[in-house]
Amino acid sequence: MSVLLISAYAMGSGNASTEHPEVKRLSWGHVYETSEPLHKWALWAAEQISKQTDGRYHIDVFPTSIMGKEAELNQSLTLGTLDIIYTGTSFAGQTYPPMSLSELPYIFRDYQHWQRFTESPLFNEMIAGYKQATHGNQIIGNNYYGQRHLTSNKPITTPAQMQNLKLRVPNASIYKMFPLAVGANPSPIAFSEVYLALQQGVVDAQENPLPTIKAKKFYEVQAYISLTGHLQGSILTVLSHRLWSSLSEQDKQIFASVLKQAAQGVSADTRHAELALIDWFEKQGTKVLTVDRALFREKTLPQHATIKHQLGAEFYDRLQKIQ
Repeated sequence: MSVLLISAYAMGSGNASTEHPEVKRLSWGHVYETSEPLHKWALWAAEQISKQTDGRYHIDVFPTSIMGKEAELNQSLTLGTLDIIYTGTSFAGQTYPPMSLSELPYIFRDYQHWQRFTESPLFNEMIAGYKQATHGNQIIGNNYYGQRHLTSNKPITTPAQMQNLKLRVPNASIYKMFPLAVGANPSPIAFSEVYLALQQGVVDAQENPLPTIKAKKFYEVQAYISLTGHLQGSILTVLSHRLWSSLSEQDKQIFASVLKQAAQGVSADTRHAELALIDWFEKQGTKVLTVDRALFREKTLPQHATIKHQLGAEFYDRLQKIQ
């Protein structure tokens, strides 16, 4: 893809002296690194929107929490001080609970199931519900953020092998659901302390997406990666009510088309990176184990009963039936 090279944190399609006389300057904030597909495709989208509207819109993209952490970004979007944000479905779910469905472990059978959900009438209904709950904020894109997998110092290919395993998880109830379902002991430990905890044997294992396992060098202190794929992250592209309601029908079509293309680009790049990393880990001497995800999923799905009705039982059942 073509990415406009710009300064460290903001993207623009021109300067004030040469811009279209009626240019509208917009701000797009997110918490991700400049090296990640989410940021690269945001720059691409900003450039495309500028081109396709003949320079009438100029979008600056602010990564790495420059415009605030995720909770602050959501607040700024509601206040109209930010025009576009990336936000996780768990944050969207705080306002509209059904959006949190995609955070449940094994809610999706595989990546293809996630793709079909993103393209489904069900997701469009959830977008409409979120829009109503937020008084007009508009979700345009659903960006794949990767699967979470297990690392350990013993081979794990079945749920039975996780019995009594001390598994580090983030300190949130959603992350404890999977280990509890398979008989492991979830151990919340601060992210910055995970490497040392693994090295010293405070915990036996941890779970994260493959890019994180590489970036944090967990493979140095863990011999095995088991491709459990128990959680599939989703990041939403959201426009503020103030921006969306101000767009003409033609401009709405341009924004929607470009931002959906960008989300597809993010998803494809992220999926490709995941698959490529399997070979990379093998070359480092880490054994990557393929598991029968259906076995883990079968153990985990009953755990959903405690939260299914809170998030929307009808939506849950329809999501499961998507083929």
